Amino acid sequence: MDKPIYRYYAERKWRGLPYRMITQRIQQLSIVPDVLPKFDPIVDVELYFRRIKVTPGAILDSRITEVPPRLRVQVFNPGERLVSVVVMDSDVPNAETDSFDRRCHYLAANVPISPNQPSLPLGKVNKETQLAVPWLPAFSQKGAPYHRLSVFVLEQKPGETMDIAKLRELYSSRDGFSLKSYRDKFGLTPVGFNIFRTIWDESTAGVMERAGVPGADIEFKFKRVYSLKEDKKPRGWEAKRQKPKYRGLWKYSKRIHGISHGRH
Repeated sequence: MDKPIYRYYAERKWRGLPYRMITQRIQQLSIVPDVLPKFDPIVDVELYFRRIKVTPGAILDSRITEVPPRLRVQVFNPGERLVSVVVMDSDVPNAETDSFDRRCHYLAANVPISPNQPSLPLGKVNKETQLAVPWLPAFSQKGAPYHRLSVFVLEQKPGETMDIAKLRELYSSRDGFSLKSYRDKFGLTPVGFNIFRTIWDESTAGVMERAGVPGADIEFKFKRVYSLKEDKKPRGWEAKRQKPKYRGLWKYSKRIHGISHGRH
């Protein structure tokens, strides 16, 4: 990718089906506006778990996500630049507020990428100068809907590095993470995106236990909401013929309540 013609054809190929698929997932899964108010990727980001390429939006087994994934970040303009990588869960249930919160599953900064070096293993970044929040496996509690785990690549300002100690101080708790606030606070530009989903499965409890995450014994149940409208009174042919003198016609009706349809 050191020649402009190579980058041109690589971008032209990506702008076909891969770009259309990733933008479709952004719309279908409501990444915009749930996570960012506006976003259009300009960098090709492929996601691999244990050498398996993940289709954007696929639902993965919890065990696969125990090992940090590898990204293939292909940029189409020359030169090396520093990026920040964020993996976040946008669907953390909050029973107290009956809503959903957000959680940071991974955060790294000052990671160099270039057209000739697209590979980015998240588990091999420098723990002292690049890793701010270590990898947390994907999980969903029983009864909860699927969780969207978004992978964002954000380009840093040219020639500037981020303070990893400050990032750890701000985001080490993981809970309540806001990508929009993170972007605005440090002047970052979102350029790449991928996504996968997770649900409760037979191995989720073990994954949560090994990761030291409590709550595997919690099960969410949907609360039935009853209608506030009054019951409709019977109308029409059936309502007029519910009297005993029409007993011979009851066999033709299937909507008479409280009275047997058979003859006595």
